[in-house]
Formats: sequence, C-alpha cells, structure tokens
Amino acid sequence: MRVHELIDILSDQPPDAEVELAVIAPVDGESDDITVDRYFVDGVLPWQDSEDDDGAEIAGELTIWLVGGEEGDVNAFLDAIEQPDA
Repeated sequence: MRVHELIDILSDQPPDAEVELAVIAPVDGESDDITVDRYFVDGVLPWQDSEDDDGAEIAGELTIWLVGGEEGDVNAFLDAIEQPDA
C-alpha cells in the first residue's frame, strides 16, 4: 500500500476515530482458526532495506512502518534501532 492510498482510505473515516493495527495470524498449521492481535499505532517509522532476502546489498525503496505492540516491546525495538552501528 502506498501512503496516498492509506490517506485516501482514512480520509473517509471520522477524524476522531481511533486507529489500531490488527495482526491476523493462523493459530496453527492444522486448523482453520485464526487469532487477531490488536495494537494501538504508537509511531511511524521510515525504513529502507539495505539487503534483499538473500543478503545481497540493494538500494531499497523507502517503506513506512506503522509501529505498535506491547509498550515494553515497542520501547525496546525503538531503542534498538536508534543504536549506532558498532
């Protein structure tokens, strides 16, 4: 999804509505059951990959991450990505 597409979708919603991130995942491989984890969006993070899935260096396209989760996990994640490379 592109930023302009998200803006278009959200522009049709009430401006005071809460925004959450819903993560849908299968419960296990043998069942049709799913689980839904709901999180507030705690932040927005511009991200640019420097390698592809095979580890080869690439000039990645800018991606915008909507960041949410358990507060402690989000804080640990944000702290970890702010650390300068060793």
